[in-house]
Amino acid sequence: MSYPLEHGADADSPETIMFLHGGTVAAWSWEPQVAGLADRHLLTPDLPGFGDRAAEVWVSLEQTADDVAALITEHGREGRVHLVGLSLGGLVAVHVMARHPGLLRSCLISGAPLGGVHGPARVLNSLQLPLWDRRWYWRAQAKAFGLPRDSVDLFVEDGLRIRADNARRVFDDVNRGGAPEGLRDYRGPLLAVAGERESRLVRDSFPLLLSRMPQTLTWIAPGMHHVWSIENVDLFTGMVRGWVDGGSTPSATAG
Repeated sequence: MSYPLEHGADADSPETIMFLHGGTVAAWSWEPQVAGLADRHLLTPDLPGFGDRAAEVWVSLEQTADDVAALITEHGREGRVHLVGLSLGGLVAVHVMARHPGLLRSCLISGAPLGGVHGPARVLNSLQLPLWDRRWYWRAQAKAFGLPRDSVDLFVEDGLRIRADNARRVFDDVNRGGAPEGLRDYRGPLLAVAGERESRLVRDSFPLLLSRMPQTLTWIAPGMHHVWSIENVDLFTGMVRGWVDGGSTPSATAG
């Protein structure tokens, strides 16, 4: 399924929001947010190796961050964006912060295990690769992520397009973890989020982020799994709108 890069070209908003997808989906996964933010200028790129770019090789988080930076410079209003990254997209966003801090108005990441993946979770990652081309595996993933029924078929079909060699390289990058050099150079607003029902590896990354960027705000999304942008569209989209419009976070209203 081909999905456009740009949305709301005629929107009056002077600023751009860019969404970076996770490692088992593609740009299409942001369709609910595109619909909910129809008054905004939005960018939803496919990352290398995913969606319309499935034939491309995933090289590294660093190169992908540079790829995203080039898109921001070309398509972002005034050459800057509010960057929103989920899962793998969140890790890419962290590298954009470190390598191209001047391109960001703000950053929001969710589900990003910055400390890497270790122990049983890393073993589970390696066990997934031999199943990568099995339809039942992708259906099981959809269930584990808590995806709504009407999203499952698209999730499965898109997952089957991801090359196993690219998946292996992505897993290696995610498993390795670590804070990139230059992260302290980003001094803009940052909101880091974890779903209450996803791996603790995500929330365990919060202290590392705070140590490099003390301006970081954190929030636990109640009852949410990993891909909660689809699981609870209204909550996720409302969080993005509140953050971009004034730096307000769900934690501020939830106490």
